[in-house]
Amino acid sequence: MENCLFCKIAKGEIPSQKVYEDDAVLAFRDISPAAPEHVLIIPKKHYDNILQLDDNALLGHMFEVARQVAQTLGIDKTGFRIVINTGKDGGQTVEHLHLHLLGARELGWPPG
Repeated sequence: MENCLFCKIAKGEIPSQKVYEDDAVLAFRDISPAAPEHVLIIPKKHYDNILQLDDNALLGHMFEVARQVAQTLGIDKTGFRIVINTGKDGGQTVEHLHLHLLGARELGWPPG
């Protein structure tokens, strides 16, 4: 999408603090972190949200990347959270499918 912030980040038009990248996925640090480790994992192909995703292999790959990034960051030992916000009421602020990987502190429930 032409005006999509995450598409521009995926194309390298807007700089980011990359944590992982391959042909299908980019993981980068959130600019407004909700935890000491807060990484966003996005598909490079644009999907507004999880409801548009028609590629189960891509979703599985995104979760595998989340696992790898958690190990790289060292939060696999203490625990972490993966969140997918969908739609306005679900807390989605950027209309491009993304996983939030949060860790490096105790995360309460419900999230607030």
